[in-house]
Amino acid sequence: MEETRKLQVRLSRQFNLDLWNAYQYGCETFGLNQAENYESNIWSLIEGLDNNYLLFPECKYLRTKSKMYRSIILDAHLIIYRIIDSEIQVLRIIHSKRSISKIKLARSIKL
Repeated sequence: MEETRKLQVRLSRQFNLDLWNAYQYGCETFGLNQAENYESNIWSLIEGLDNNYLLFPECKYLRTKSKMYRSIILDAHLIIYRIIDSEIQVLRIIHSKRSISKIKLARSIKL
């Protein structure tokens, strides 16, 4: 099996905003403990991307020849990231009930 090199992980502003919104919704809907646990799960996945960025499949809504857009499914959310030569760019965390057109807008996010 081919060994992957370690890449820097960068977060978009939109990801941080999405995460804040998911946390707030979680607090209001499920309580503080559940929201914190969910956020902790998200951070565990993000922190592991530096070595495991090829572990997750290509995002089926953002197909490319290079398979640069990948997604992590976590409960009701889709975490979308982009692999470029020197880094992993975490673009969005989107609720699964969002429209596909909203997911496709992740392509235009610049870091």
